[in-house]
Amino acid sequence: MRNANPWQAAVAAGVLLLAVACGSGGGGTGGGGAAERKSVGKGEGRVDLIAWAGYAEDGSNDPRADWVHPFEKQTGCKVNTKIAGTSDEMVSLMKTGQYDTVSASGDATLRLIAAGDVAPVNTRLVPNYRDIFSGLKMRPFNSKNGKMYGIPHGRGANLLMYRTDKVSPAPDSWKAVFDGAPKYSGKVTAYDSPIYIADAALYLMKTRPALGIKDPYALDRTQLDAAVALLKKQRQYVGEYWSDYQKEVTAFKGGDSVIGTTWQVIANTATAQKAPVKAVLPKEGATGWSDTWMVSAKAAHPNCAYKWLNWIVSPKVNAQVAEFFGEAPANAKACRETADPHHCAVYHADDEAYYRRVHFWTTPVPQCLDGRKNVTCTDYAQWTRAWTEIKG
Repeated sequence: MRNANPWQAAVAAGVLLLAVACGSGGGGTGGGGAAERKSVGKGEGRVDLIAWAGYAEDGSNDPRADWVHPFEKQTGCKVNTKIAGTSDEMVSLMKTGQYDTVSASGDATLRLIAAGDVAPVNTRLVPNYRDIFSGLKMRPFNSKNGKMYGIPHGRGANLLMYRTDKVSPAPDSWKAVFDGAPKYSGKVTAYDSPIYIADAALYLMKTRPALGIKDPYALDRTQLDAAVALLKKQRQYVGEYWSDYQKEVTAFKGGDSVIGTTWQVIANTATAQKAPVKAVLPKEGATGWSDTWMVSAKAAHPNCAYKWLNWIVSPKVNAQVAEFFGEAPANAKACRETADPHHCAVYHADDEAYYRRVHFWTTPVPQCLDGRKNVTCTDYAQWTRAWTEIKG
């Protein structure tokens, strides 16, 4: 679950609210639905989207950000956008069959596939797919049985941010917010979502190998209990769980928070506002997110949906979205199109070695994602209940 675009939030107060996803974790990684399309014909005249704020801008929030009207002019497909606030909302909306495509995050994608609410995407019908970074293709969160279930949109890592004047020595490990949290009691911050359990699991994967964690999203009951215990221990030192990026910036500026998880765009914003902060990818690696444009199995306007998928990851448009939202673009050629020549370097867009250290959000499901067959893993519903227990 990842929410609204920070830049739009600055324009329209209240848009950027990141709610905790509370829905079912899904029952598996099966999925049926419609077969992939064999061709793209003439557009149907409209396309109905579910998107994170900032992904389908039409100039109404910022006149400099408009890639919807050019699409409409080129294709004749009128864009109707429903902005979603959480991944759970996206999943619920897609079940209605009223929408053609959705910009789903990794904590929703497998639920959509398992429910048969989305269809495999024929990537041959999306010419710009060929230029998508290889590290985003055929991943556990966007594919099933050798088929892509969408077109990657962008990606980012969940980093460790700290105040340089309050935290010494400079941290290079998540130990600073887990075992080392007492040193910063009351000033530790953490992301407010059940998916944050994966951050604890990743730390345990590196520091307690006897637990046997191979994938932070594939936790059996014993492994989940260990992650929950670590997070309950951390809870007493957490001053605030962040969900609104502006509140995190304010907390770091004022010193109410001195260390915790963040996104690169938040670190950039805090630095621009003169907060003495740095953000690092710790030595254990990190969790992260990548969004995927998926097509409804019941799409009423599939031709326009495919045209949108190709448009949104075209080099120039993908560059516009990445800069507006604050993420690494998915299309390698987008890095030549950004207004800021340093954007892709800042977001490590073309650094596959960097992203190999990032474990992208993936919906926890009973069929263990690490390949184990002799145990049942915990699903997202169990993670949600555990998160409520952690926070008390």
